[in-house]
Amino acid sequence: MNRFAISGLSAAVALLAFAAVAPSADAQQFYNGRQRDIIFVAPNGDILDYVPSGAAYARDRRGNRVLVDPYGNVIATEMRASGYYPRPPVRDAYNGDPYYGDDPYGDTRYSERGAVTGSIPRDGQIDRQPLDDQPYPQSDDYASIEPNPQAPDVMQPKPPQEPVITLKNKSKSEIVALQVFLDRAGVSPGAIDGHMGANVTKAIYAYQQMTGETLDPNNTDAILEQLRMTGGLPLVSYTITPADAAGPYVAEIPEDYAHKAAMSSLSYTSTTEALAERFHMDEGFLKEINPGVDFTVPGTIIKVVNPGDVKSGSVARIVADKGRKQVFAYDNAGNLIAAYPASIGSTDTPSPSGTVTVERVAFNPGYTYNPKINFQQGANDKILNIPPGPNGPVGTVWMALSKPTYGIHGTPEPSKIGRTQSHGCIRLTNWDATELAKMVKPGVTVEFVD
Repeated sequence: MNRFAISGLSAAVALLAFAAVAPSADAQQFYNGRQRDIIFVAPNGDILDYVPSGAAYARDRRGNRVLVDPYGNVIATEMRASGYYPRPPVRDAYNGDPYYGDDPYGDTRYSERGAVTGSIPRDGQIDRQPLDDQPYPQSDDYASIEPNPQAPDVMQPKPPQEPVITLKNKSKSEIVALQVFLDRAGVSPGAIDGHMGANVTKAIYAYQQMTGETLDPNNTDAILEQLRMTGGLPLVSYTITPADAAGPYVAEIPEDYAHKAAMSSLSYTSTTEALAERFHMDEGFLKEINPGVDFTVPGTIIKVVNPGDVKSGSVARIVADKGRKQVFAYDNAGNLIAAYPASIGSTDTPSPSGTVTVERVAFNPGYTYNPKINFQQGANDKILNIPPGPNGPVGTVWMALSKPTYGIHGTPEPSKIGRTQSHGCIRLTNWDATELAKMVKPGVTVEFVD
């Protein structure tokens, strides 16, 4: 029998269990006092459903309103959704799902915190060391390439190599079920958020490459039946523990690298940020499905994604596909055992070409900023040693490559993976990078393809 045979009763029960935690579909969303007819389109054509921290408004040469980062790089152009999407209207353009494309939670990274154990240091507390007086560290626990998470790719993306996947009248809950199914199969859709984006599409094709089976994303009944047999419902209840609430957490993560270097660690900023990463979720989505919840109170029962077991195996070869923005991991027999969405290089600082090897793997790495080999960040013209933590520049993992200063690593902003570019490195979500790192040993080949 085909693995995706329909099981209508179990599907209906599972979907009702998810829908019970979804907020009202009639809520009107606003941005800066206006109804959400506004979207932000990145230079590479991606649609951003967040406003990056530190972004500011400006005008381009044509008079369009644009978002720019602190260095003047264009992050996205503002336009009306009704003028960007063809008919039907934007509310129906995503198959009637009122949640898709809306951003009911905005950038919530620093809006909720648990126990705070750190703060942004004052300039007088910053140790700026002269370049010529400080030896460059060679520790296996330090990364060295600048992985700026907001460097945009100004080139237009290549045409897709596979047919575009269209969902038919699928709700947000059904898309979450699809994302969880893919995550459990070892083909990561990135941060699970209930949106049918490019990362989900890439994962569907990777699943077909891995298994040889055609996955119909519109067959929710079959997907839910497979979930039932591989760990249960896509959402489960979780009780916040005292350890979850206690942290340790930091007040916030400063932009200035000198301020970062003066901190004792770059920990999570809140319980929601920590739990979202643990359960492979977008932080805003975690808050959305738990409206009104105080995540700092131990004993509170919340809904979380049920991602299943961590992928295991031995990786012999990694392919970093720049065009697809995806990483493929193969075993000794040439079988695909995992695939992850990725941010790989940019037009200003492209990733290397050809084949390199993994030289070492460091978990919870620190980061050494050196403007002689990295770009200059702000006014920082001295070497800075930045402490480890999930909000560090390279996240929770650093896999150093044989080409100096390049590596595969995590990120402090998992929801941006596959949507923004890097400064040459391969950037994954922290959980995907950790999973891959545990299957990799020094000597594994990494092939960069266009």
